Amino acid sequence: MKGSKALLKLLEGQGVDTMFGYPGGPVIPIFNELLDSPIRQILVRHEQCAAHMADGYARALGKPGVCLATSGPGATNLVTGVATAYADSSPLIVLTGQVSSADLGMGAFQEADSFSLMMPITKHNYRVLDVHDLPEAILQGWNICSTGRQGPVHIDLPVDTMNAEIEESRLKVELPPLDHRQNLSDIGKAAKLMMSAERPLIIAGGGVISANGSAELIKLAETLWAPVVVTLMGIGSIPDEHPLCLGFPGMHGRMSALKAMTDADLVIAVGTRFSDRTHGRHNKFPMDCKVIHIDIDQVELGKHPQTAASILADAKTALASILTLIHSSRREAWSKKMENLKKTCACEKDLDQIPIAPQKVMFELNRILDDDTIITTEVGQNQMWAAHHLKIRHPRQFISSGGFGTMGFGFPAAIGAKVALPEKKVIDVAGDGSLLMVIQELATAVAEDIPVVICLMNNGWLGMVKQWQKLFWNQRYSGTTLYKSNPDFVKLAQSFGADGMHVDRPSELREAFQVALASGKPFILDIKTDPEEDILPMLPPQPNLDIIKGRCCF
Repeated sequence: MKGSKALLKLLEGQGVDTMFGYPGGPVIPIFNELLDSPIRQILVRHEQCAAHMADGYARALGKPGVCLATSGPGATNLVTGVATAYADSSPLIVLTGQVSSADLGMGAFQEADSFSLMMPITKHNYRVLDVHDLPEAILQGWNICSTGRQGPVHIDLPVDTMNAEIEESRLKVELPPLDHRQNLSDIGKAAKLMMSAERPLIIAGGGVISANGSAELIKLAETLWAPVVVTLMGIGSIPDEHPLCLGFPGMHGRMSALKAMTDADLVIAVGTRFSDRTHGRHNKFPMDCKVIHIDIDQVELGKHPQTAASILADAKTALASILTLIHSSRREAWSKKMENLKKTCACEKDLDQIPIAPQKVMFELNRILDDDTIITTEVGQNQMWAAHHLKIRHPRQFISSGGFGTMGFGFPAAIGAKVALPEKKVIDVAGDGSLLMVIQELATAVAEDIPVVICLMNNGWLGMVKQWQKLFWNQRYSGTTLYKSNPDFVKLAQSFGADGMHVDRPSELREAFQVALASGKPFILDIKTDPEEDILPMLPPQPNLDIIKGRCCF
């Protein structure tokens, strides 16, 4: 068979049922074979969104997503989406077409060194110059992207390799097992630190979710009666309404989470990397605080200067081992303090004002947020409103771009999540700036009958940058005005064959969500929100400035 058919056979063998992509000359052989393959090919309208859709698919389902683009500009358009997945440890198989092997380095039409371009933003790279190397690239690449610290693997496919012949018997290859080292030698030390701590705190990151370790996390918290703060990637690892969950920390996190971090004498960091958005100048741990760091990536361990114990393992394995060495213990004073802290930071706000307050949008969204709903977000104020206010209950229920902060992520990620789990309701919490970057994917959603709902918090500005200019740059607004040229988003949706509704009053929100979810179409709820409402609290960039608080902050 041809290499193009062998490629699809290998992917089918790994259980791949969907591929997000865009054609071009070097990948026509692959698209030709897709006509006879059970793999569903979803034609995107921009290659960046192919990567975001595959990413949303992977995060919702917990298995690698697959995207495909042609050589040159097709491959370079994928880069932002691949970098987004890499920053958040999301498993992707990234396929790019390439000019013929004989033309490499000759400046051929639509040639780009995608192998080198992808290298800094992937776990591993292959360029398949011999069709007989294809099985190893696909099968080993699949293992690499989905085990250990997950992430994208890129496979570059010259067109002559796709047209070359390979015997079907060559598709079965024996691969050596991947060496994923573990080091549990500090488990005993970590257990002793936990039992002797007076004010233990758990920080749960995305590694808890990727390792399917939420049950162990909750059991650890309940055994120690230790409060849990969740990073942006860790949202859903413990139900928001659990009495020990203090919510999201960071630049726009809940004050309860920020305060707990500055009071703890032991921090148990599980599957998180102490990024600047989680741990900074304004929420430093006390000097006498010790840190236990659990992570699957050796590179991340030892980065915090107060680390007293390091455990190299996935979250589920490490926590299960620790649970065999500790017993139930409750620190009454610390427990009471955290209980009061959680009550004090009750962030639900049923505000009745025009323009609509973003808090009110989140309040109504919480009313319909059940176990069968997935939330994706764009990046900016809309993302922080969602992370701060929504009551997420389960792993993989909240999908957002964290480390790379990619505007335009949420809508294509919502499409990918809906394809992965069609029985779920999928809602993208969006801002007008982010949505306009990827609005063309309405055509994809309509053509493929993928009914996702866009909860558009339309304030007419690039809201997060505007907030910075308002608070730190003397209200000198530059490059952030959108309201003068924004389209009518409802008419725009309808022009694609989707649907939409304008929402101008808070009393209209509840019915609007019901109509959108019942429509059976891609749907934009164009909600006019207050441009002067800032997402607070906010940790300022300068350490000498106080935390800026708002009406939901004590």
